[in-house]
Amino acid sequence: MAEFPSSNLLEIDYPAACLRRAGLPLQLRPKSFDVLAYLSRNRGRLVSKAELIDHIWGHIAVTENSLVQCIKDIRHALNGDSQFAIKTVPKRGYLFEGVLAEATSRASEVSAGPFPALPDRPSIAVLPFENLSEADQEHFADGVTEDLITGLSRIKWLFVIARNSTFIYKDRPTDVSAIGRELGVRYLLRGSIRRAGKRLRISAQLIEAQNGLHHWAEQYDRELGDIFAIQDEIARNVIGAIEPFMLSAEGIRAFARSAQDLGAWELVARAQTHVWRLNCEDNRAAIEALQRAVDCYPNYEPARSLLGFCLVFAAHNGWIDRDDGMKAGREHTLRAVELDHRTAWGQIALGYLRMMERRTIEAITAFETAVRLNPSSAAAHCYLSHGLAFAGKDREAIEHAETAIRLSPMDPEIAMFFGGIAVAHYTAARYGEALHYADELLRLRPGFQGAQRLRCAALAQLGRIDEARQFLEHVMIGQPQLTLQWIRESVPYQTVETMERFLDGMRKAGVREG
Repeated sequence: MAEFPSSNLLEIDYPAACLRRAGLPLQLRPKSFDVLAYLSRNRGRLVSKAELIDHIWGHIAVTENSLVQCIKDIRHALNGDSQFAIKTVPKRGYLFEGVLAEATSRASEVSAGPFPALPDRPSIAVLPFENLSEADQEHFADGVTEDLITGLSRIKWLFVIARNSTFIYKDRPTDVSAIGRELGVRYLLRGSIRRAGKRLRISAQLIEAQNGLHHWAEQYDRELGDIFAIQDEIARNVIGAIEPFMLSAEGIRAFARSAQDLGAWELVARAQTHVWRLNCEDNRAAIEALQRAVDCYPNYEPARSLLGFCLVFAAHNGWIDRDDGMKAGREHTLRAVELDHRTAWGQIALGYLRMMERRTIEAITAFETAVRLNPSSAAAHCYLSHGLAFAGKDREAIEHAETAIRLSPMDPEIAMFFGGIAVAHYTAARYGEALHYADELLRLRPGFQGAQRLRCAALAQLGRIDEARQFLEHVMIGQPQLTLQWIRESVPYQTVETMERFLDGMRKAGVREG
């Protein structure tokens, strides 16, 4: 007969990096477990803060707040157990009292531990899609699952569980909390396949494992045809849709915590929430959060990439001094690409930098590389659309913007999708369409000055001079430095023809030379 652990037994599994009570895992972030393990192995000895930081983080520069947060996590996991205590010795360090039972790993049983701790970055597992049809669709369901795992693995900030680890859940009841705990992931993607005659219905859901919260759900109806093409399309659409939902959820999670307790990823997630709002104040808040992340974690590529992008984007919109923004943005962007040139975020930042420098071929190449690295990234298609639009390649630009919309129709960044279309129409002298999409963008993000300027120019080119000049007065309140010379230096139209067309509209609207 199997022996059941005591309800009070607290044990530490060093090889599995897991703390368990009565055989069930207690949630601890990896760094928090590392701190506990070091203190446990040095029980009864005063361990200084400097020693802990040096041992746990090594050459990575962190503040004492990171250590304090780990201690809080550990104390919460211990939950007041009188057998154990971490005593704080003011200005000196910490002392661990008590002896944790040392467990051994039990990997042979799915329902038993050890359960891995959640990674420092967002994590997801794709459960095998369920076949709900009488017809034999098992191969199709397995193909969709594999394509989703492959596609999600292209998102570099996301930790994706391999298929072999999730296959064991096929035909098992879906207890999302238990499965999330067993796999050590924050999110689960699950779905089903139905067939009726010549039609397929594919349903998918993104669930937060810990609390069962549904962040996203969608169903897709398709005619039977090329199975591989359908699998590819479904995988791209699902991945494109859920990426921003996960980013949004991570941002909300980060805002729920004290700013002083945030790690590198939480700072990036919080910044991303500001970036989407497309205004000066939020851009400044994003830069501040990302600068903190870079100061503490200088080799963390996502923070470098997003910081480089935000600085160059701010220079483009007149929110900061152009030369200062470009200089700092260039430094962070090039460092991010040096750290890892295979991320879509890094290539987007590089593309925007090169676009602002009017190195057109390099800009478009970087944006195309971002799309190639993650074809399901709506953001990558969006910024490729912008690069093409500013270069006067209107049809290609609109195609990529429309792809972004199809991939992620509820994206918090969808205003920028409209922006690429607006610029493309303007460069092609379709001023009515340009005005329509500029208005759509401003309806969602009224503080975005790039779209405000485009609206002025489009109104003027349509002969609505009084409206253009009236709106320009509003624009100048937020951007008093706006002149034709500033536009030549800061707005990244890539050819003489496209720049002159924009200058002509702004001149008619009443913008002066300088």
